Amino acid sequence: MLEHGGGLRAAAAQYGMAPAHWLDLSTGINPVHYPVTAPPAGAWHRLPEPDASLLAAAASYYGSDQLLPVAGSQAAIQALPAVLPARRIGLLAPSYAEHAHAWRGREVVDLDAEAIDATIDTLDALLLVHPNNPTGQRVARAQLSDWLGRLQARGATLILDEAFIDTDPADSLAPLAGQAGLVILRSLGKFFGLAGARVGFVLAPADLRRALAEQLGPWTLSGPAQDIARQALSDTPWQLSARRQLAEAGARMGALLTRHGARPHGPALFKYVPTASARRWQDALAQHAIWVRAFDTPAALRFGLPADETGWTRLDTALHHARSTGLTLE
Repeated sequence: MLEHGGGLRAAAAQYGMAPAHWLDLSTGINPVHYPVTAPPAGAWHRLPEPDASLLAAAASYYGSDQLLPVAGSQAAIQALPAVLPARRIGLLAPSYAEHAHAWRGREVVDLDAEAIDATIDTLDALLLVHPNNPTGQRVARAQLSDWLGRLQARGATLILDEAFIDTDPADSLAPLAGQAGLVILRSLGKFFGLAGARVGFVLAPADLRRALAEQLGPWTLSGPAQDIARQALSDTPWQLSARRQLAEAGARMGALLTRHGARPHGPALFKYVPTASARRWQDALAQHAIWVRAFDTPAALRFGLPADETGWTRLDTALHHARSTGLTLE
């Protein structure tokens, strides 16, 4: 099993503190989720059917009707290698580890951002998490469009995992969906805070969507999940308010970490902090029942957002205490 954010029960057992006492900042999920209205009773009783109102809401939100609902991005990540013939796949590194895991058995080329332009013409597919998870790197839309054109000219594919782009979607290529050689993954887990609903979309050409649907089989999205997704994708006032609030919270997290000696960067939903003491910091914060994600290659921390003022105060206090023991975030 690959390591992910979350894992709070295991952390609680390791440190001997009940899960309810913890402040979980490990996932980058909006701590204030979309306020769901309970789905109708029939959604629990009947087998799910395609929902035209969900597809219309998703098309409006993403700016394209070239989409396939799936049970979260993870379902698509695992299924894509079965329907794409690419043999040599370039992946930005470090990045979300499930992508490399899904493509094992193919030739996977780890790239840093500076190496992509020089390597792209040798690839059958370029796969980018955008903004990148965990580093938060973004690529200008013009650069993405240039890479897409070069890949299309050779019959190759650009795959974009846009799980974290909803807070600032200006660089999304979703409106271009349907073109040959472009596959985009979107999810309701991060921005909408609905990770437990397991709802995502693949935006891609019709033939690839048909192949994916065949690979995934029937009933990929439950009836209640479809209703919840329709609600969230249709609620433009909530989306606009959430973007403002998350932008403020992201800036606040950046300022807080900077005051404690870090050099944070990343999108609104999380901040990435390179530090050689990542595992020591994870342990030090866990002593205060605060759980953050630690990475080893390269060594770094990722901080999600607290849900309330109590959480912000707890994090500030714990950072101050850890620094008083000699730990630094450099």
